[in-house]
Amino acid sequence: MTQNNSEILLGELERRIGYTFRDPHLLRNALLHRSYVNENPHLHLMDNERLEFLGDAALDLAISHMLIERFPDYDEGKLSRLRAGIVNEKQLALVAEALDLGGALHLGKGEELSGGRHKPSLLANTYEAMLASVYLDGGLATLMSMVETHFARFFSEEEDLPHALGKDYKTRLQEVLQSREKTVPHYRLEAEEGPDHDKRFRVSVWLKDQLLALGSGPTKKSAQQKAAGRALRLLEGEGDKAKD
Repeated sequence: MTQNNSEILLGELERRIGYTFRDPHLLRNALLHRSYVNENPHLHLMDNERLEFLGDAALDLAISHMLIERFPDYDEGKLSRLRAGIVNEKQLALVAEALDLGGALHLGKGEELSGGRHKPSLLANTYEAMLASVYLDGGLATLMSMVETHFARFFSEEEDLPHALGKDYKTRLQEVLQSREKTVPHYRLEAEEGPDHDKRFRVSVWLKDQLLALGSGPTKKSAQQKAAGRALRLLEGEGDKAKD
């Protein structure tokens, strides 16, 4: 890659992330994978792993701050679970792909041939390194603003958060009850109404002999999800048992 092409790619990346570096060397360093550095010892370069270390901590801080503000009544356990659902390889790789960080990476030949530009672990690490470079160049406020933009979808409506994190209500309810009660919930079909093209199912969810909640939907699965979501809110003290 020529120097001119490298500068063009950096400029395009700056536009995608919405930040112009005062010290472009920081961004260049964030894009240097170990495989490239190892294959080019004559260039005397440093890979991005130190930046990745800093970016990991900076991202945890930013997301923790956002969660504290968004969920003022949540305890440490709930906040930790939410943060773990957001700050993980899968989610970071998705953000990195949206920014096309893989296309700007400097990789060794072997890593390039093995599809390194599309590996989730590599993309997630590069995203953390990029955040560290932004933090070092622009400070904490700039980092916070960028993270808020990249992860805004997780902080819209609270009841959508479990789906945004890729864990459905039924799974979460089962985990909660297994932890607290050493048992799992069970579901009952209470009613099936309407013509075949417009069915409505009504489902109840139970803990042993105790009714937790009711839910309805166009399929049995959607009705179960609705009932499980309401049961979770009840168990977490976020409202009375809801009925349709």
